[in-house]
Amino acid sequence: MEPLSGRKSLTDEVHDRLVDALCSGALPPGTPLRQEALAEELNVSRQPVLQALGLLRRDGLVEPMGRRGYRVAAVDADLVRHVYDLREAFDGLAARLAAHSLASDRESALRAAITQGNHALGSGDTAELVAADVAFHQTIYRLSGNPLLPEASAAVWLQIRRVMHADLQTGSSRDPVWTEHGAIADAICAGDGDRAQMLAITHTRNAKHRLISKMKDTDHQTN
Repeated sequence: MEPLSGRKSLTDEVHDRLVDALCSGALPPGTPLRQEALAEELNVSRQPVLQALGLLRRDGLVEPMGRRGYRVAAVDADLVRHVYDLREAFDGLAARLAAHSLASDRESALRAAITQGNHALGSGDTAELVAADVAFHQTIYRLSGNPLLPEASAAVWLQIRRVMHADLQTGSSRDPVWTEHGAIADAICAGDGDRAQMLAITHTRNAKHRLISKMKDTDHQTN
């Protein structure tokens, strides 16, 4: 991680930098997080580091290790189940509402998001794929017209980013995800809220079942 620039509050900058490292896998699950070491690496005092770690703990991204500081929280089947159950509700609602947004807005925004996804598929870069996937769903949230959706789901999406990155790094198939995205976009652009909601829910359930199944297979292989 690079030293901080001071453009935001130091706590916000530390928090954002740590979130990027956690979600990209640069700080994998189980990694100890020492306040002194992080403060030195980021060229800040211990106070903003402590505050940022408190925010990360609140969102379930790190967990305390007693007097030894914190460590990066695990990504396991229970986490996936809990996070994706919430995501199912958020995504379904957002897709249904987005189908009733201004037709020209939803068409241009979603086609741009699909184009970004296709470019990411072509590059094969994991970070780019995660960014495109998140951008697609956040586009739907914005089109929903409900300004509380992005804020209410923010902590959930931090966890989703971690899960997505871990999944894609294992060589998970990427094309079916974007095929499903295309179907959701088509339903929203057609103004079919019921179908958009159903497809968004199915998309989330497919991801949840695939991830949990893969984790169980990995556990069997290591035991």
